[in-house]
Amino acid sequence: MKPTSRRQFASVLASAAGLAASGALAAESSARGTRKLLYVAAPGVRNYLEYGGHGILVFNIENGHRFVKRIPSAGVDAQGKPINVKGVCACAVTQRIYVSTLRTLMAFDLVSEKLLWEKPYEGGCDRMSIAPDGKFIYLPSLEKDHWHVVDADGAVLAKLVPKSGAHNTIVGLDGAHAYLAGLKSPLLRVTDTRTHTIAREVGPFSHSIRPFTVNGRQTLCYVNVNELLGFEIGDLKTGKMLHRVEVQGFQKGPVKRHGCPSHGVGLTPDEKEVWVVDAFNQRVHVFDNTVSPPKQVASLKVRDEPGWVTFSLDGRYAYPSTGDVIEVATRKTVTQLTDERSGPVMSEKMVEIHFTDGKPVRNGDQFGLGRVR
Repeated sequence: MKPTSRRQFASVLASAAGLAASGALAAESSARGTRKLLYVAAPGVRNYLEYGGHGILVFNIENGHRFVKRIPSAGVDAQGKPINVKGVCACAVTQRIYVSTLRTLMAFDLVSEKLLWEKPYEGGCDRMSIAPDGKFIYLPSLEKDHWHVVDADGAVLAKLVPKSGAHNTIVGLDGAHAYLAGLKSPLLRVTDTRTHTIAREVGPFSHSIRPFTVNGRQTLCYVNVNELLGFEIGDLKTGKMLHRVEVQGFQKGPVKRHGCPSHGVGLTPDEKEVWVVDAFNQRVHVFDNTVSPPKQVASLKVRDEPGWVTFSLDGRYAYPSTGDVIEVATRKTVTQLTDERSGPVMSEKMVEIHFTDGKPVRNGDQFGLGRVR
């Protein structure tokens, strides 16, 4: 019998989660050595009932991306109603994972899986990013004028007000700079994280910036912009826009989410390829990044409209937000993420975390960052 309301669905889901998690944890508890897990925050796309419920869903990367467990209390309000998740980030050093919703930022302990705290912020919350040592988080307001910089316990350290429609955020791999993109601006702001002030700007690009990524040396950025099926490239040192790269062989069309043709771009960790999403055509397009400008080499079908793409730390797998797991080398879909009820899991908010003997030792990032340093 199918549940007919969110309340009934939540009840069924909780029961199923308990059974599935207890079995999975029993099987996993005897594991030793390093385990590679994918943490997926939900609801990470619209249509809560359809795409995985709420919580943090954990998948075993090395065991066919099988569902392991669901950590509750992410993406719900005080009445238990689902709130859309806006971002996820983690720090192995501090053993914490953070989830932002429209209203609050939450911190979980990665070992105990307990919710440590949940705090609201002026203007709401959006897609944040954390320093490599976990000492600060750049937390955008919900498409408003400002970013908060908060410490590991959520205390506000600084406030930056570029008035750009705060949205996507990246802290570089060395923690020295943060990159701030707003929905209302064609400029990418670059901060000095020693002072938490805006040091320079990159652009303007041809339209307002949507998702973006940066390479490991933090010399280049790859940005989606409104109206473009493809991406643009900027020089992070000179501040100049370098290239506009358009997807060939496909036309733009209406999309269900985000309102722009390409809402998702990522670099493989070795930076040899750029992958960009195409919502209308339900594709992910692959570009050879060893030439300049990058050259389109493949177009891959996925099961729904993609709105994000990131990669496993070793570069073996690509993770579009549709829940398809694509092997990068063969460009074949090897599996699809499903929950404890065998339902499809789709989210734009996921992060890889490695554990050794039960302790986190390494973490990835929700953005498809280049890692050549």
